[in-house]
Amino acid sequence: MTRSSGVARRRSMFAYIKGRLEFKGSDYIIIETGGIGYRIHTSLSTIEAVGSVGNETRVYTYLYVREDIINLYGFATPEELGMFQLLLSVSGIGPKVALSILSSISPSKFGLAVITDDVKTLVKAQGVGAKMAQRIILELKDKMEKSPLVDVTKIDSAGQESQAGEPSRISDAVSALMVLGYSAAEAKRAVASVYSDDLDLETIIRYALKQLAL
Repeated sequence: MTRSSGVARRRSMFAYIKGRLEFKGSDYIIIETGGIGYRIHTSLSTIEAVGSVGNETRVYTYLYVREDIINLYGFATPEELGMFQLLLSVSGIGPKVALSILSSISPSKFGLAVITDDVKTLVKAQGVGAKMAQRIILELKDKMEKSPLVDVTKIDSAGQESQAGEPSRISDAVSALMVLGYSAAEAKRAVASVYSDDLDLETIIRYALKQLAL
């Protein structure tokens, strides 16, 4: 996954960790590789996705360093990792709240909630009130608006530019991907590659995210 613009991503000393799953807790897992057991804090969705203890698994990681705190966070998909880093860029959001949001909302639903000002979806996460949800929406929309833009022309099911009047879910899907940190050009290409008149907006976003991860 590449992100040429949008929210800056902090480089971690670990890109991912792959090894044997030794333990699954309520908010962390332990992966052993090379004789070292890594305690990795994570979301409920990743805990479910990594499978059973004893299996080999891989998580994409982020090293969080603050004064006397050094914690390793990891996620089953690059999209979850990107969303986690994006949430940490919002004022007042720390790892605990970011994990709570990730445990309640998928990246595709999150991007959709931000572009549609859907506070109700965000407050479903434990520890997120209306004011915090509004701040997340406001700050991430502001970051998106400051990103380099291209002309987001609507695209038909064949991936071709279409005339005005086509469903707005095309440009909405591109905007949702931009909320998640992708450039307008990357988002437009991904949406063009998966778009179909039969798909709803959330499905378009989800499929486009999978395309971007290839």
